Amino acid sequence: MQLRNMTHPDIIQFDVEASTKEQVIKQLISALNKEGYLESEPAFLKAVLEREEVSPTGLERGLAIPHGKSSTVKKAAFAVARLKTPLSDWESIDPTNQVQLVFLIAIPEGEADTTHLKVLSTLSTNLMKEGYLEGLMAAQTPDEFMARLDEEQASESDAVQSYNKTVVAITACATGIAHTYMAAEALEKAGRELGVRVVVEKQGASGIEDELSAALIKEADAVIFATDISPKKKERFAGKPYVQTRVAEPLRKGKDMVQNALSNPDGTVEKGEEDEMSSPASSGSGFFKDAVQAVMTGISYMIPVIVAAGLMMGIAKLGAMPFGLVNELGNPEYATHSNELFVILHHLDKFGALIFKFMYPIFAAFVAYSLADRVGLVAGFIGGAFAGGLHHTFWGIEDGIPSGFLGALFLGLAAGYIARFLNQKIQLSKNFQAMKPMFLIPAISVLSIFFLNFYLVDPLFGGLNVVLRNWIESAQGTGDVVLATIIASATAFDLGGPINKAAGAIAIGLAADEVYPLTARVLAIVIPPIGLGLATVIDKYVVGRRVFPTDLRVAGNTSLLLGFIAISEGAIPFMLRNPLITIPINIIGAILGATTAVLLGAVQWLPLPAIWGWPLVENLWAYLIGLVVGAAFIAFANIFIRFSIEKRKERRAA
Repeated sequence: MQLRNMTHPDIIQFDVEASTKEQVIKQLISALNKEGYLESEPAFLKAVLEREEVSPTGLERGLAIPHGKSSTVKKAAFAVARLKTPLSDWESIDPTNQVQLVFLIAIPEGEADTTHLKVLSTLSTNLMKEGYLEGLMAAQTPDEFMARLDEEQASESDAVQSYNKTVVAITACATGIAHTYMAAEALEKAGRELGVRVVVEKQGASGIEDELSAALIKEADAVIFATDISPKKKERFAGKPYVQTRVAEPLRKGKDMVQNALSNPDGTVEKGEEDEMSSPASSGSGFFKDAVQAVMTGISYMIPVIVAAGLMMGIAKLGAMPFGLVNELGNPEYATHSNELFVILHHLDKFGALIFKFMYPIFAAFVAYSLADRVGLVAGFIGGAFAGGLHHTFWGIEDGIPSGFLGALFLGLAAGYIARFLNQKIQLSKNFQAMKPMFLIPAISVLSIFFLNFYLVDPLFGGLNVVLRNWIESAQGTGDVVLATIIASATAFDLGGPINKAAGAIAIGLAADEVYPLTARVLAIVIPPIGLGLATVIDKYVVGRRVFPTDLRVAGNTSLLLGFIAISEGAIPFMLRNPLITIPINIIGAILGATTAVLLGAVQWLPLPAIWGWPLVENLWAYLIGLVVGAAFIAFANIFIRFSIEKRKERRAA
């Protein structure tokens, strides 16, 4: 593809003055619109900024390649900006990247899987060639810049080389575009410099490109997985030594990776049933790194469950509001009511609540999956079911307190490590190989999880919950502020978990006896999800630099919505990602909000924390002030602490 055919001198700009990423993007979009490439400037700007939320478009060596696909683009093209002053706050795969050269690619919706990927792959590959970037930066005019776009750069690949070693590789990033191709080019270049034949398969947005043949894989001395997602068809490499890393690493450490694959690999790809192996993305990387990646995987699969459940319950409750049936909607009589609307709303509410029960099983199952691949799914799912208290229901234990998110976290990790250990250590003859994943690993790992939960997790966290419940009960004779503090902190601690429910049981009992109102309880339910959702909104629209990853920004929108309808579980992904930050902030925010409202005179006797219960609060203004105080504290504290952590990481990297 001739890149010069995709641009025009009038949309190549030099010495651009801009202080933010958004200013650069808007200026380039304006140039595209002026030259007739766009039908709507705002619509394409929205498409580009939405793409920016997915993953960093800043790369390294001063490069950034933002892009967007939209029906408002008339013709595929890219605009270029060479900045007068480099930008340091453009989110990049290299934290130290100072962006100076920006390519903005505009793709019509209908060409999203063809032109889009061709332009990105060609441009990304060229930018990795020796001298190519320097030539573009040295261009004096837009015409000269265009002429240099398609210049062939002399490289070692033009000469015939003899190789003694062969390394095969897979590159894949979350979106399957620029990083995938740049990492591939970096590995091939590193191989040429080391005298090692490196052949790369790209697993991009359009599928598998340059697929490795069986003969080449057999010939290979090692394999490199430079991926941010689990590589497809991993079983092909069984028996080969491998190195696993993030997709951005070859751009900085290509030679080291090739050498490590040959002389100091992370391990050997193992062969199991149907040539399965433990996911290389989580093997051999160290216990802490494995655990963090596993938790992130579990959260990413759990978020859709929370969204689906919250959406169903939210629709049901909002639909019931005009009829005054929000609190009665769960009554069995509405399952067979003469009004079909009430029947639908009843079942939406019920099934939403049912879906919520699968939140912990799904989370724990995919935590285990990240560590052990498919052989960990069953034990992880069952561990999550234990954590959610489903075994208490089965055993008929009415007052049993499940272990909640801490149990799901512990049992999911345990299931993954146990299944991975068994998969690596159990060796059977070929005739009995099918017994390992189908019988031995599930049986042993599930039994292990059962005993862990029975003798450790349930007694430990159940005992802790009993202690906390007794502590709350003993505080009934204390002053208003002290009791509000205790109830709010316990409610916010695990967001709908067992401690939250224990606090709720005590608070509702006190309110039923007209001893103490539910003000602190109802505020502590809604403050954490609203506060965390607000944090992601501020992060997106106010703070110049993103401190939340993409999946949590998506979860933040859901958390904000669920907070207003009193479903605190929407904030659980934040808690699981970093409990040491989130839990203390949630507790402090809930205490500040609840005590502020109580001191100002807010009173709520009814268990109606959702927005439709607010009009029933005495001194609503005081209640709302407490809500704002608590939510604002959680939002700004999260942003400040996470921003500080990111800056510290950057200083260490530098």
